Amino acid sequence: MTLDPCATPRQQAVDIMIDLARLTRSHRIAVAGSESVQIHRHLHRRGFARCSIVGSGVQFGRYSAALIAGDRSHQALEASLARVSPLLDATASVVVSIDSEEKGLSLRVRTRLDQLRFRIEAGVRCQQAFLLSAYRCNVASIAKAA
Repeated sequence: MTLDPCATPRQQAVDIMIDLARLTRSHRIAVAGSESVQIHRHLHRRGFARCSIVGSGVQFGRYSAALIAGDRSHQALEASLARVSPLLDATASVVVSIDSEEKGLSLRVRTRLDQLRFRIEAGVRCQQAFLLSAYRCNVASIAKAA
């Protein structure tokens, strides 16, 4: 992927989030966090029509991926992860944007993702935030589905 030099730092961060989650236009995407509306708009402009904002009504089905951005405190990130996690399928990926300078926040987010049975795949520093990518490693759910 090549980044557009005219894109804003937030647009560049969303483009990197799309790449980290390995999203395709057929994926169902859950978006959460205080910047969920902006991310949702950016995804629609990029052709991702199957995305929805978590917490904006009843959520149906399972999502292939979740993007979380804009939450600056541990409590806000924790709440977003708690809202999104039950909606994700057994092989889902999640990308969390950590925009805060709060000491130890990324380590606490990693710990929480591990408790939710996600495995950290990558961490990327971009202009605006640190992006943490993880995938769900829930073998029991995959075995039930088979």
